[in-house]
This record gives sequence, C-alpha cells and structure tokens, in this order.
Amino acid sequence: MNATLPVSLTMIRCLRDYSERTGMAVGFKPAGGIRTAKQALDWLALMKDELGRSWLEPSLFRFGVSGMLADIERQLEHYLTGRYSAAYRHPIA
Repeated sequence: MNATLPVSLTMIRCLRDYSERTGMAVGFKPAGGIRTAKQALDWLALMKDELGRSWLEPSLFRFGVSGMLADIERQLEHYLTGRYSAAYRHPIA
C-alpha cells in the first residue's frame, strides 16, 4: 500500500493523541509511494506541523528510501552540474 498524506494525517493525529494521553511517543514510517525528494519535503512539513520538531528525529520518523534513491542522485547531480541526468542512468530507478 502506498502512503498518502491524507490517510497518514489521520494516523499522525492518532499518534499525537496517544502521546498526549500516555506520555509515550510512537514512531512513524510511511510505507511506499514516496519516490522523490520533493515528496519527502511534504512529509517532513506534515510531521513538523502536526507533531513538532522532535518528531523529525530518526528514532520517531523515517522514510524507506530505496525508491527515492535515484531521485536523490539526480538532484545531487543537478546541484553539482546544473543539469538533470536521465533516470535510466541510475541503477535503482
């Protein structure tokens, strides 16, 4: 199943409620569907807005990045050279 922001928003709010009631923070790792660095920024903004800065730490929030690796490589290449490389040049794409 691909993680979507609207569905995950409900889950994140449940995590916040649970933390407020019990004092225990539970981590969150969205599964699938996050393929680009831009999408990752949307997720980071959602987590920070809903749960606060502390929930951006790897112990409480992380991505499965295998699907995002090719995009990160392309973004780095663009940063260094000013050009995007073709997606087929990156083996995990």
